Amino acid sequence: MPNFSVEVDARNESCPMPVMKTKKALKGMKSGEVLHVIATDPASAQDINTLLEALNDKLLETSRNGGEFHFYIQKG
Repeated sequence: MPNFSVEVDARNESCPMPVMKTKKALKGMKSGEVLHVIATDPASAQDINTLLEALNDKLLETSRNGGEFHFYIQKG
């Protein structure tokens, strides 16, 4: 688990909210900072990957713990 600067809690929220919250958080971050996103919507894995490709930010690590998905994203 990487160290992170900002955390987004999108548990119990369905598409498109996890992606929208992720995008908003990344917009306010500096290059090199790490964002931790927690989501429970299974579609968020694909949606966040698509977002990161568009923004040129980097997915450092992803994991699943029970029904929660954890994403660690480095701002480009």
